[in-house]
Amino acid sequence: MTLKLIKTDSEYQEALKRLEEIFDAKIGTPESDEADILGLLIDEYEKKHYPIEAPDPIEAIKIRMEEMDLKQKDLVGVIGGKSRVSEILNRKKKLTVDMVRSLALRLNLSAQILINDYKLIK
Repeated sequence: MTLKLIKTDSEYQEALKRLEEIFDAKIGTPESDEADILGLLIDEYEKKHYPIEAPDPIEAIKIRMEEMDLKQKDLVGVIGGKSRVSEILNRKKKLTVDMVRSLALRLNLSAQILINDYKLIK
């Protein structure tokens, strides 16, 4: 396959098919190098044409809690009492700056994700 920027969906599909063919190539072979470059080209095309938006702050917290096998009670003291944790996770109240700092440390999340705006549920 001739390597070039992927500009169309048909080129994207062709690149995916080729990558599947050479995916398990032995490291150090020309096919392995081709797979590495093809992966980069596919990734760049996907970022441009199929962007994945970051989750809102509450979703990010819930995802990380699941990854770390945490329950709501594990955030008591991190963002407040039991009722405050519930209000935050149920989108009744907004995160404060102090909560963002604590959550970023406890959950190893970027504060940048946690400061994004999100809608409350009335």
